[in-house]
Amino acid sequence: MIDQLTKVWAVHALEPRERTALLGDLFGLQLVRNPGAALSIATGMTWVLTIVAVVVVVVIARVSRRIGSGGWAVALGLLLGGALGNLADRLLREPGPLRGHVIDFLAYGRLFVGNVADIAIVVAAALIVWLTARGVHVDGTRDERHDEDRTAEVDAPDGAA
Repeated sequence: MIDQLTKVWAVHALEPRERTALLGDLFGLQLVRNPGAALSIATGMTWVLTIVAVVVVVVIARVSRRIGSGGWAVALGLLLGGALGNLADRLLREPGPLRGHVIDFLAYGRLFVGNVADIAIVVAAALIVWLTARGVHVDGTRDERHDEDRTAEVDAPDGAA
């Protein structure tokens, strides 16, 4: 919802390709209609990216029935929101269904231009890596080695952990 509202604002408030500096060269606003994925990868393959987004949404919907971890709920919620935000653009924006260009407007230096959905996807990915590294599963269970580490920390005398 926030993603789509910010995109509507960007389309109406910004001139295509004109950069408005907010933090000097570090961060600004620049309206771009992106036919590809992040960093304009796979330009011209919008229909493939649309299918990938649909698959991601379906997988998250199926996995969500097993969520027993607050961290995974947040991560998958962010991933779902980001995927749906960009999928809506691909389905509803010009040049047409399954080929729509994603609205990007957050310019990070001269590196790339993204949107709120992209932020949600990146934060979700970082959270998923962190949860996986800590041995936390979607259902809330933990790997045994991580449980042993926590037990050792609790059982250790003060300062010995």
